[in-house]
Amino acid sequence: MSFRIVSDSTSNVFSLLNQEVEFKSVPLKIRVNETDYIDDEHLDVEKMVEAVENSPTTSSSCPNVFDWKEAFANAKEIFAITITSQLSGSYNSAVLAANQYMEENPGTKVHVIDSLMTGAGPHLIIDKLVELSKMELSFDTVTEKIEEYKKHIHLLFSLESLQNLAKNGRVPLTVAKLAGFLSIRFIGKASEEGKLTQISIARGEKKTLASLVNEAIKMKYTGGKMWIGHCLNQPAALKLKSLFEEKFPNSNIQIETLCGLNSYYAERGGLIIGFEDEEA
Repeated sequence: MSFRIVSDSTSNVFSLLNQEVEFKSVPLKIRVNETDYIDDEHLDVEKMVEAVENSPTTSSSCPNVFDWKEAFANAKEIFAITITSQLSGSYNSAVLAANQYMEENPGTKVHVIDSLMTGAGPHLIIDKLVELSKMELSFDTVTEKIEEYKKHIHLLFSLESLQNLAKNGRVPLTVAKLAGFLSIRFIGKASEEGKLTQISIARGEKKTLASLVNEAIKMKYTGGKMWIGHCLNQPAALKLKSLFEEKFPNSNIQIETLCGLNSYYAERGGLIIGFEDEEA
């Protein structure tokens, strides 16, 4: 069937290689001092990260209703994917936009998907929607299948720095400084409710990567599709990919550079990993 996929920029996807599927990205924004960094394919992520590191206060903002409706324009059937609603108002804006769009354009259908994740999670959902678009399925059937698929994808992350989280009051500044001094990495996951929660800590890169592999296996990763996203840390992403491939030689693993908003959360050196479990 033919439909349009629309995602906010936290999916790390700005265009699709498969031109048979319509796709639009709706950017979030990162504000540093008086400068707005638009999270699109033109963003210099390293420049933005440096600006965040050197600023005492920063903030981010999600797409508004108008932004989403503009991305929906002229489409009859739409799947919209957002960052977890636990981190951003993007989902709420998309739902309001979808309701308005369907009311103003009778006969149209919009299904908004709260990914309950960020980065690699939404990316996996987009990949699955592209796959489903090649089948002769109704809009409602695709909706059912993508919601079922969501139950079998998972997200892990590791953070090398907590400085930005400290600036925003999410962790004490003393904890952030101590973690940096001791080379402590925080390892976390996306919960079933879409909250990003800490599950362990590790000291140094080697132990961190090993912990990520072990946690993924606990979540029933058996070599299916995986995206490894990194914030200015491709060497670590490649090492992690190699560790997974040692255990699962036929795995389907790809590496991507995190977009602006995900880099804002993950900070320099951070990793965000999304993957399918054995039942996907």
